[in-house]
Amino acid sequence: MGASSLKIKQFIQTIAKPQHNGLFNPWSQRSEDDLWPDADLQRQARLFQHLSAPHPQLVLIGEAAGYQGCRYSGIPFTSERLILEGQIPRVQTPKSERISSRTRPWSEPSATIVWKTLNTLGFAESTVLFNAVPWHPEGKKGPASNRTPTRVEKDIGVSYLEQFLLLFPHISIAALGNISSHTLTILGVPHTKVRHPAYGGATQFRDGLIQLVGQS
Repeated sequence: MGASSLKIKQFIQTIAKPQHNGLFNPWSQRSEDDLWPDADLQRQARLFQHLSAPHPQLVLIGEAAGYQGCRYSGIPFTSERLILEGQIPRVQTPKSERISSRTRPWSEPSATIVWKTLNTLGFAESTVLFNAVPWHPEGKKGPASNRTPTRVEKDIGVSYLEQFLLLFPHISIAALGNISSHTLTILGVPHTKVRHPAYGGATQFRDGLIQLVGQS
């Protein structure tokens, strides 16, 4: 069975509170090209829908929220385009309209690879996603850029990842990349490290995921 609605809501409220320089909080802050005044609350609602998987079987942990994905959607490895195309289980835009005022919907390459793989393997409905650093580390070019989280930011994220994992005990966990794997190791959480899909890692990511779900 999935996590209770109350626990999910409490968790979302917890990750919505922090405000740190250089880290954009999708669940309590707004971007300049957010289309709606309550964009942060809409992101909370979408994350709630995503985490409300009735029978979760797989947890994917990434590095940090990205500017093309979670910053606008509120869901890790999930872009505005994928939501509008109806490719994300349980999730719809509250107004069934665009999320941003950008000419084209935001599209994140890693998100496209992740969800295409999950749908191909038949695990899209039963997978939940999160990041070792929940918020978006803004890069040198500002909001429309990413950067690697600092050591301090990674340390801050540890307790939030721990709280997230308490929602989904006894489920197979895949760490996408070094940062998420390191954080899970700090917490003493058994997991399988899988190649991050970015920068030409799509095939290795898919192969790693196939091996993991085949063992579950």
